[in-house]
Amino acid sequence: MSPPTDLEEVVNSEVKEWHFHIYFHQHNAEEHHAALQLRDAVLRLRRDGAFVAVPLFRVNADPIGPHPVGSYEIWVPATSFASVFSYLCQHRGELSILVHPLTREERRDHEIRRAWLGPSYPLDLSRLPVLTEDIPLQYPSLKLGYSAPEADFTLEDRRRIGANVERILKNEKEAARAPSN
Repeated sequence: MSPPTDLEEVVNSEVKEWHFHIYFHQHNAEEHHAALQLRDAVLRLRRDGAFVAVPLFRVNADPIGPHPVGSYEIWVPATSFASVFSYLCQHRGELSILVHPLTREERRDHEIRRAWLGPSYPLDLSRLPVLTEDIPLQYPSLKLGYSAPEADFTLEDRRRIGANVERILKNEKEAARAPSN
């Protein structure tokens, strides 16, 4: 099956919200401390405007849900994904971080749409729903992610930007060209 290339279909299926799960061995005081230091750093940076990231208030000292060790969750709207990902890539230390999108298919999000920063852990996916009716929006009061009032760019804006990028890259020898159809 070929990946979709219809602009409207792709734009309408974009992931709007993400989770980062910071893992630590619950009986390892050093890892637990490092995880909490990272959490505090993210909270300070959010306060100072570096990005929007909302760590869940609860820090799980024991395995919970599909997560096999201590962990906490950081919710991130798509508009801050690159900034938070960049920060965590550079400052996670020895901690492992599970990254996954939030869609109506929670099991697939944790199983095949996931990525890891650091070593991966086996997850128990048995209790995760395959499909839910509701869009998985979190923190709607922020009006970000799935609760954002409107898209940043219309389809026409995207077409115009895409055509401009193709025009600019036309003279770049190393840049691949988009197929003509």
